[in-house]
Amino acid sequence: MKNNIYSYTVKELEHYFESINEKKFRAKQVFEWLYKQRVNAFSEMKNLSKNLIEKLENEFDIHILELDMKQESIDGTVKYLFKVRDGHFIESVLMEHEYGYSVCVSTQIGCKMGCTFCASTIGGVARSLDAGEIVDQVLEIQKLIDPDHKRVSSIVLMGSGEPFDNFENTMKFIDIINDEFTLNIGARHITVSTSGIVPRIIEFADMNSQVTLAISLHATTNITRSLIMPVNRTYPLEKLIEAIEYYNKKTNRRVSLEFGLLDGINDSEEEALRLANLIRHLLCHVNLIPINYVRERKYEKPSQNRIHRFAKVLEDEGINVTVRREKGSDIDAACGQLRAKKAKLIPEEELCQKD
Repeated sequence: MKNNIYSYTVKELEHYFESINEKKFRAKQVFEWLYKQRVNAFSEMKNLSKNLIEKLENEFDIHILELDMKQESIDGTVKYLFKVRDGHFIESVLMEHEYGYSVCVSTQIGCKMGCTFCASTIGGVARSLDAGEIVDQVLEIQKLIDPDHKRVSSIVLMGSGEPFDNFENTMKFIDIINDEFTLNIGARHITVSTSGIVPRIIEFADMNSQVTLAISLHATTNITRSLIMPVNRTYPLEKLIEAIEYYNKKTNRRVSLEFGLLDGINDSEEEALRLANLIRHLLCHVNLIPINYVRERKYEKPSQNRIHRFAKVLEDEGINVTVRREKGSDIDAACGQLRAKKAKLIPEEELCQKD
């Protein structure tokens, strides 16, 4: 299999050109064609010689993802199912906000973390994506919205997979997508989410990146969190809170704490009060997420009344909190649903959104 051209940084591509006795400025020319002109073939790179184009075609693959399916929501959210070169499928989502357009990307094919509310974990993990496969999700979506003069302005790494279980490729993706010679998406407009892999949180803190860190919390006791998030058995709440404290101290940046609300599991006012007491000393923000219904996982979304009461308790305790606005509720909105349906990991009727 040829090398994935989108996995290369400018410096890496410069080294390649030097290795074949070409001027290293060719790397920036290629990046201009790939990321600014957004061509789909090396033959479209008009300022390169035919000989050099032939070398690039022999060495690199420019066709990494193939659009297999597209679902559009009435709220403007678009979910894309891409087929990768080895025949697996991955999901990406385009979302429209007041501030612009964001893309949610996947970092793995499936997920091994086993969170019981998430469709991504059905069937486990096939493999991690390389940096270029993550990059190309953004680039392909940008190409698709170019005719409408829309621009991807922010990235969230909250699709299928655990980004910190694919740490090196995730960090390289961020470096590539942040580069001025690619899509030039600022670090402050990138959010990386983790289920709580403590050593990687420490490593990420030491990098002192401007990228926003989001941590899936979802419960205030080890018993409940271990039931819905098996990662808690390895990295319990005490260790996770210590890691967040370290991150706060090291970077002076706040963490976004994702709290998925499950009806009758973690949505009580008592739970909200425990949450406030657990995190009030942290530099953080709580993002409440009414969990999308996935019948296979047998969880229900709380009523709007319970969601609002939970948020009100946090507000009264002085906690900065927002409730994520639901998007894509009329399509396969939950992470991993469309891939699971396509791959027939479970019957299609089991993945349908509840009426």
